[in-house]
Amino acid sequence: MAESNTGIDKELIRELAKLLDETNLTEIEIERAGLRVRVGRGAVAAPASVVNVTGPASVVPAASADPAKHPGAVTSPMVGTAYIGPAPGAKPFVDIGSKVAIGDTLLIIEAMKTMNQIPATRAGTVTKILIEDGQPVEFGEPLMIIE
Repeated sequence: MAESNTGIDKELIRELAKLLDETNLTEIEIERAGLRVRVGRGAVAAPASVVNVTGPASVVPAASADPAKHPGAVTSPMVGTAYIGPAPGAKPFVDIGSKVAIGDTLLIIEAMKTMNQIPATRAGTVTKILIEDGQPVEFGEPLMIIE
């Protein structure tokens, strides 16, 4: 194992990050010999960007501003697959810079073969879209930022 002086197996973390990309998962966790490693990625299809290692030497890298804590964050009310348009190849409901009113449809989340429209909970301008079309999303995951 390629361990640094902190006891972190960097090669294992690289392999887990590669597995995330190959399987389209958002998080993976393993435990080996009392050391637990969790690798996850943000909603912007970034390579594994969050690495938490717990065990004898706990290391948590500094994270940039958490979009879920932004006051204008629109979070997923369910687990499913997010679509930014009404149909494949169709124009998205909103783009960055779109002005929205309360109740405007922002995207659709398919859950259990049901298409659920996700409305804007506040009026404003869409400043960030944190997901990609067809991306699996989890409950509470930030989807967009409206300011």
